[in-house]
Amino acid sequence: MGLLEHKVALVTGAGRGIGRAIALKLAGDGADIAAVDLKPEFCAETCDMVRAMGRRAWAYGADVASAAAVEQTVEKALADAGKVDILVNNAGITKDTLLMRMSEADWDAVLNINLKGAFLFTKALARAFVKQRSGRIVNIASVIGLVGNAGQCNYAASKAGVIGLTKSVARELASRSVTSNAIAPGFIETKMTAVLGEDVRRKLLNQIPLGRLGSAEDVANAALFLASDQAAYITGQVLTVDGGMVM
Repeated sequence: MGLLEHKVALVTGAGRGIGRAIALKLAGDGADIAAVDLKPEFCAETCDMVRAMGRRAWAYGADVASAAAVEQTVEKALADAGKVDILVNNAGITKDTLLMRMSEADWDAVLNINLKGAFLFTKALARAFVKQRSGRIVNIASVIGLVGNAGQCNYAASKAGVIGLTKSVARELASRSVTSNAIAPGFIETKMTAVLGEDVRRKLLNQIPLGRLGSAEDVANAALFLASDQAAYITGQVLTVDGGMVM
């Protein structure tokens, strides 16, 4: 029997990359999946893979920065699945450039999706979690939110904000047995890192004691742990999955 048997997990940014890996990992341990991305068709393949495991899956399209869209999505998911036990706030974007070149629009876009999106989904599900006196919130932050990075003021601020949100929610909801934790991935093998030149990659690897980039699966394994009852006494924490880069 899986760690998440009879549980329902809502995962944002579930169409590809880390979000898809998390959705599949949770499904592999018994969870049904409410997959959210900008458009429902972005989640179609993820949902097909979940159903192939014998689990239920639903695809939803939502702009995570829109309160109305988020509330509507959560209402639909609760109606379709009957409940939600786990929330994984994974949706995120980057718009990197140096501070002096960064436009207000690029700042707002990253903060709205990465931070406001996590706030809106957490708020929309908090009432259900409090009512059922259980819930697991897993926010995908970043090591950049812990140490900063040149050219990523907006991204670093958004991920530092996610960490602050995680800890405050942990304090607010702990009395109802709802936990709130964050994962801070380091450099993970994705389409974004695949285009890095050999010199950049070598410099990156020199910063990582384990000497390799992480995989989406590495992040998904941490998400499974924090979403399960094995982590029932852990809340308000930031788990870095970074090969030892930030200690």
